[in-house]
Amino acid sequence: MNDTLPRFEKSHGKSEAEIRRRILKAVFEQRMRPGERLTEEQLATAFDVSRTVVRQAMARLAQDGILEKLPNVGSTVASPSRKQTRDILAIRKMVEPEIVRSLAAAPSGPAVARLRAHLLQEFDARKRGDRGTLVRLTGEFHLLLAELAGNELLTHLMTGLQALTCLAILLHAEREDACPPDEHGTIVAAIEVGDGEAAAAQMLHHLRHVEKDLHLDRPEPESALAWLRGSERERI
Repeated sequence: MNDTLPRFEKSHGKSEAEIRRRILKAVFEQRMRPGERLTEEQLATAFDVSRTVVRQAMARLAQDGILEKLPNVGSTVASPSRKQTRDILAIRKMVEPEIVRSLAAAPSGPAVARLRAHLLQEFDARKRGDRGTLVRLTGEFHLLLAELAGNELLTHLMTGLQALTCLAILLHAEREDACPPDEHGTIVAAIEVGDGEAAAAQMLHHLRHVEKDLHLDRPEPESALAWLRGSERERI
């Protein structure tokens, strides 16, 4: 990895929260790869802050599962296994249909307007062929739904789950496409007319679509060390 972290513009005096937000944005735009190593020194240089501030940001990201601390390696971007990804999506399939059901129970004009504006941003990014922005926006759609539900803890949970889903897509999907262009729109349409059952059903369909594209029924790839151990046994 390039030690200068070119994906981040030089930033002066960023707070711990802002550093976390910028790293999450890089994950949402799939600019950071699973297993990529991050060091306090690199991030402190990139953000022009003390290593203490960086350490706090990295600790929060590790707590949320976005970073992993490995012995003799340091911090790396998480690499969700297929089993972990199934667990992530199982939680999302329990939580997100209820989010949209609750929004549809009392649809507000301002909330629907924000969702419609977000869909327009997705459409514009898709039209321009700006894949990084599109991938980020399609992920942030789910965070916006949680935010509109008015539950701060739920928004925090969804941020971590969405980030891990982005990383899982990089690892396990055959294509790294954003969400299909019509599925978010059908969810918003159901919320707008107050049809909670349709909104929940559309969300569940959408998440199953994501799950299918990840091919999570396939076995985990064999590690290099396991392969070497097997090769050694074959020679004995």
